[in-house]
Amino acid sequence: MLYFWIAIGLFTILLLTLSISYYCYRRVFRAPKRKNLGEDEFEIPDGEVYLPFKDAMIDWIKKVRAMPHEDLSITSIDGLTLKGKYYECKKGAPIELLFHGYQGNGERDLSGGVERCFSLGRNAIIIDQRACGESEGKVITFGIKEHLDCLKWIDFVIYHFGEKCEIILTGISMGAATVMMTANKNLPTNVKYILADCGYTSPKAIIQKVIKDMKLPPKLIFPFVKIGAKLFGHFNLTETSPIECVQNAKKPIIFIHGENDDFVPCDMSKELFQACSSNKSLVTIPQAGHGLAYPVDKQKYLQALKDFEKVWK
Repeated sequence: MLYFWIAIGLFTILLLTLSISYYCYRRVFRAPKRKNLGEDEFEIPDGEVYLPFKDAMIDWIKKVRAMPHEDLSITSIDGLTLKGKYYECKKGAPIELLFHGYQGNGERDLSGGVERCFSLGRNAIIIDQRACGESEGKVITFGIKEHLDCLKWIDFVIYHFGEKCEIILTGISMGAATVMMTANKNLPTNVKYILADCGYTSPKAIIQKVIKDMKLPPKLIFPFVKIGAKLFGHFNLTETSPIECVQNAKKPIIFIHGENDDFVPCDMSKELFQACSSNKSLVTIPQAGHGLAYPVDKQKYLQALKDFEKVWK
């Protein structure tokens, strides 16, 4: 009888562990249902911090929708069709590959990036990362699989636009993690540098920070999140991280972060900057919240990129 109750107890613990892990997987990694927006509908990030910039964001989206572009697609290493859109400022100009943030999409997060690229005389490709926008997939992996997609996009751009094309890797928030996780790879000489805007140090660090913000114990909850990622998302959440990759970076990196970022703390970019082994620069924008460094101070943002490029391109 004792062994029976022990077995029941172990089964209950296992069932509880699996149930909590599955809930964490659905909450953190499973992509939300995507909306089909009408011509007069616009998706803007949630949160009061974005309200002062709502009109500007909608204007950026309207302009991008009206611009001529080329639809692009690649196939990921695990068979997903991933989508992007190419906007040409000037034939033969450097091409920025832009990657959006968590649960975002190219249009929502990167339409302002197209304006910024054109201001600098660059062409732009805005990417819908896996499980987002028009790209296939159901699981968001915080850069673990997305950075492998980035490598595939680099190969595609060189093939499609020619072996002499110049590439800049740009990401915002989770997109910054995506591009930073390529920093220790043997990237082709076409890649000139990396722009990491409000990126986090590691998936573990940002998830634990959000758990803490929810008034829950990070050390208790995170193991269930990691198990959920492994069992149901089929990836290892701690396999790699931006901070590990920048420690062996092989390309210059410019880190940009809003000083009032209450989602991904500005200190994370400072930590990444300190850890980075390559040529680097750190630019912080006062009064800017998460992902808002460019709209808060366009002049400082653009000048920082011009200065960085003069030295390290």
